[in-house]
Amino acid sequence: MTALETLPDADGRPELVVLRAIKLGDLLVAVPALRALRRAFPDHRITLATTAWLAPVVELVPAVDVHLAQHGLDHPIAVPAGTVDIAVNLHGAGPESSDLITALQPRRVIGHADPTRGYEGPEWRSDVHERDRWADLLTWHGVPADADDVSLARPAAPPVVADAAVVHVGAFHGARHWPTDRFADVVRGLRDRGADVVLTGGADDVVRARAVADAAGLAPGAVLAGSLELQDFAGVIAAARLVVTVDTGAAHLATAYGVPSVVLFGPAPPEAWGPPASGPHIVLTDASVRRGDVFAEDPDPAILAVGADDVLAAVDRLGVLAVTAQATDR
Repeated sequence: MTALETLPDADGRPELVVLRAIKLGDLLVAVPALRALRRAFPDHRITLATTAWLAPVVELVPAVDVHLAQHGLDHPIAVPAGTVDIAVNLHGAGPESSDLITALQPRRVIGHADPTRGYEGPEWRSDVHERDRWADLLTWHGVPADADDVSLARPAAPPVVADAAVVHVGAFHGARHWPTDRFADVVRGLRDRGADVVLTGGADDVVRARAVADAAGLAPGAVLAGSLELQDFAGVIAAARLVVTVDTGAAHLATAYGVPSVVLFGPAPPEAWGPPASGPHIVLTDASVRRGDVFAEDPDPAILAVGADDVLAAVDRLGVLAVTAQATDR
């Protein structure tokens, strides 16, 4: 699916436009809401206005018919006013997103309460999980949604690597970075347990990934950071035996594909962004020392409180790898 700059010509179906213009993890926590909209409005053309570079993953969301490129909130949604039947604000409850929704002049608006514009809806709450937030929003508007309905379609192409332990070393901000020497200790422990390990991350994470590989004795070919297109990355996660990652898009992909994961949290609370408590996922953090600045350049104390032994113990609790005598003697 290609991200389009303008809405295609009408195809006879009523138009439903959803605004959610953020990053990968933000898109994936909205998948339950998108799937609920598809069930409730099977005859509508559903257009998702979101970040253009997410196109390979948007293609894996069966609920979406059209991906409209929406680069933040500083320009209008490229849909002619008065042509939208239903507009859904899955972005937020602030004036910027509400202005974009209002400009569409839709027949019906699904969003949080906005008395200034006469929009009915639930009050915004800061103490709920993001998946629950959007599922609850739709349910309030008479569209039943299940916050655990997170599944994505698998990429059509065979995965670059399968049945590996995927260690994702990257994050957008330094506040979520975990030390490379600890990642290396985890990699060695995973190999002791019989796992084939690959390292993933974005283009900005290649140096970190190579440092982990060098310290852990991994071959250069195990470093996939910076070399995978987004859908190939999703395919590697979908085919993994295990994912070890900080709180980033890799964790949300593991949730979407039901892949066992160990997720390290720093500035963001897992109560708002973590995987389902039902598993197969384990969250590691220390909320008592959390600073909470998601844009800080240095790691949050909450993630630094997690050691490599903590991660390996969580892996053992998941039970997806064999624990060898060498591993138990560490």
